[in-house]
Amino acid sequence: MMVRQNLGELLNHVQYRGDSVVVTKDGKPVAALVDFPLFERIRQLRDRFDQLTEKMGHVYDKVAEADANAEIADAVKSVRRSARRLR
Repeated sequence: MMVRQNLGELLNHVQYRGDSVVVTKDGKPVAALVDFPLFERIRQLRDRFDQLTEKMGHVYDKVAEADANAEIADAVKSVRRSARRLR
């Protein structure tokens, strides 16, 4: 469906039916139409993620990069092991 020619219809699908629409260009996804409450939630989650990663970064300010990377790699391994056990 062409977005330019059907924008009104697409917006109705998103607003009234709760659908989301992926917009493609040359067959590749480039954007999405979602209802505004979902958009706001995504923005809040992104902002909170940015805050947490910044805070985590400060925890490692005085830690050597190699040590921090090793600790992160160990944590990732541990989580992956736990996930495999749950399957």
